[in-house]
Amino acid sequence: MAETASKKHEFKAEVKQVLDIVINSLYTDKEVFIRELVSNASDALEKLRYLQLTEKDIYDEELPLEINIHTNEKENTITIEDHGIGMTRDELVENLGTIAHSGSKAFLNALKEGAEVGENLIGQFGVGFYSVFMVAGEVEVYTHNWKKTSKSLLWKSDGSGTYELETVKGARRGTKIVVHLKDEEKEFSSEARVKEILTHYSSFVQFPLKLNGEQVNNVQPIWMRSKSEITDEEYQEFYKFQSNAFDEPLYTMQFSSEAPLEINSLVFVPGENPERLGFGKLDPGVSLYCKKILIDSKPQGLLPDWMRFLKGVVDSADLPLNISRETMQDSQLAHKIGQVITGRFIKFLDDEAKKDADKYEKFYNEFSIFIKEGVAADFKNREALAKLLRYESSATEKGKLTTLEDYVSRMGEDQKEIYYLYSPNRETLEAGPQLEAFKAKGLEVLYLYEPVDEFVMTGLGKYGEKSLVSADNAEIELGKEDAEQKGDSMPDEESGELCTWIKDALGERVNEVAVSKRLVDSPAIAVYADKHITPSIRRMMKAMKKDDGLSDSINLEINPNHGLIKNLSSLRSTDEELAKTVAEQIFDNTLISAGFMDDPRSVVERVYKILERVAQK
Repeated sequence: MAETASKKHEFKAEVKQVLDIVINSLYTDKEVFIRELVSNASDALEKLRYLQLTEKDIYDEELPLEINIHTNEKENTITIEDHGIGMTRDELVENLGTIAHSGSKAFLNALKEGAEVGENLIGQFGVGFYSVFMVAGEVEVYTHNWKKTSKSLLWKSDGSGTYELETVKGARRGTKIVVHLKDEEKEFSSEARVKEILTHYSSFVQFPLKLNGEQVNNVQPIWMRSKSEITDEEYQEFYKFQSNAFDEPLYTMQFSSEAPLEINSLVFVPGENPERLGFGKLDPGVSLYCKKILIDSKPQGLLPDWMRFLKGVVDSADLPLNISRETMQDSQLAHKIGQVITGRFIKFLDDEAKKDADKYEKFYNEFSIFIKEGVAADFKNREALAKLLRYESSATEKGKLTTLEDYVSRMGEDQKEIYYLYSPNRETLEAGPQLEAFKAKGLEVLYLYEPVDEFVMTGLGKYGEKSLVSADNAEIELGKEDAEQKGDSMPDEESGELCTWIKDALGERVNEVAVSKRLVDSPAIAVYADKHITPSIRRMMKAMKKDDGLSDSINLEINPNHGLIKNLSSLRSTDEELAKTVAEQIFDNTLISAGFMDDPRSVVERVYKILERVAQK
């Protein structure tokens, strides 16, 4: 086949260094050499397609724009061929004898300056072709430039330090790479194994990709098309293919941008939340592509962890092909892309909530835990995510949700704080003493039903200019006369003496006893002395065994207008022993009501004692 004698050339010294790095240190998976060669072939075809718009005298004009891959287990080879732009002799030397256009010296200098070996360096200096030498004993590159006056050429090398270049006959337009595999790399001559690799990395290559004559990329990269051209059925089918799902997406978000980064993305919200079904924590579900070539199907760090429920693709031509998944996590460019996607998705949800509140509520019921996780952990997007929160409140009917923004719109001019209370259900909240003063003063309180909600509120701290405050906070101030008292109150001197007596009776169990300004119907209420600790936070910290040094200091507030408290004041002068027992029971009742008591069984025996004494009278 040779037309002229083969001429041997030596790789430049720095090329040998780069080859050693690429072969031995750079790639984490040997299979990526197929992805690299397919990507190069796709680029060559794309360049030819542009040339066809301006040039008419093209060699082998009738050849289709496609990529053909052939495996031969008997010969232990894999061949990758494209009918693209091809290469001239000078381009062969420049592209394969050196390290692409940017130069191998620059690549090595970057390494010497402390840059980590990773995808950024690969993209900048074009060394992807050399990944083939991880698996090849010898590589032959047959090529013919698109010009009819060009010659057919053969470049071959075993990667050891030299390459041969000769003129041959019969090469078609484009480039054909014949990889003679090492004995231990025989798996890459298997049709089944290569098909698996192509399906994983190259399903969306824009040109027909054929393996031994059969096209393997039959699904179109619809994220590159205009939204107006795509039907709902196409979105649903792509979602099912990409996510390996059987349900239908609840939301579909597609957007493109060209500046400052070129991004094409298609993101889906699934119909159900697998984590709620007990399938464990989800892996990232938005795959990262570069020019329709897969970089990473589960890219860690591309999007914030709270967005792991999303499915779909993000494609950026600005992002170089990733060689090492580990280094992708450190890519500043990937982080910028992730920030753009995150901001757009939060805005998308906000717009959808305003457009169709019922549909958003369906989403919220399934995925609210992720939004709350984002508020608690994603500082950069916390304020924007807060707009997506929904809660029942004392101003809404059961089952009806409200936003923080709507809450603020209903606040009086003098109200400076947004109040909330936690309990597992609405009935317990509305029956508890914590709500009494707020009801009496007509102040709205948000109802929190999940323990994580208090972490959300604590982490958020403020919504706009309004502070978020737990309604059972020991230091809460609702005004000079906090609650409209019912009945005749005992004199201040008597109530003060009763507080002192109760403190002595309870001893170290209670931090402080004081007259309450928040109670209307209940005799007493227990609150944490530490305003930052609430019952649910205490329980979560204990469950995580992070409660070392956690204060259990409780304040007791009494209602001097309540009959039980008045009778207790009288009882302490006639039967102090019984009065102490009643005081202990009142205190324990408040602990149970507030959710401070982990085990209420000890209370039962005391109740029997009190009943026995009452029955004797």
